Amino acid sequence: MADVPTITVTALCLVDDRGRLLLVRKRGTSLFMQPGGKPEPGETPAETGTRELSEELGLAVRPADLTLLGTWRGPAANEADTLLVATVFLCPLTAEPLPAAEIEELAWLDLGGAAGRRDLAPLLTDYVVPLLLGSRNA
Repeated sequence: MADVPTITVTALCLVDDRGRLLLVRKRGTSLFMQPGGKPEPGETPAETGTRELSEELGLAVRPADLTLLGTWRGPAANEADTLLVATVFLCPLTAEPLPAAEIEELAWLDLGGAAGRRDLAPLLTDYVVPLLLGSRNA
């Protein structure tokens, strides 16, 4: 797998008071995913997450406000034959998110309704939703 292009990102899980997960769809794509993105030089994953949250949704949080859920590897949602390495954080929802930058659409996902949906990124269906459902049922 050394020849496969790799994208490294930070992804954020924002859950509302009804237990729904915030999803975004970027302009020119068809799959929903968590907000987040690629690091700039010298950024930690948490710093990347807070910067991306501000740019994409107008939300302000500090790196210390994020809780690490894990780092996963899998297929990239919007780039064929590309490996995604995603560090995923739970993030407090500090205000109403507003789409900005490359975000075309926001959606709230009822975690129990994710099964069978074809418009969700693999990171969500393979790792994030099962983890969040498991912690909710624990």
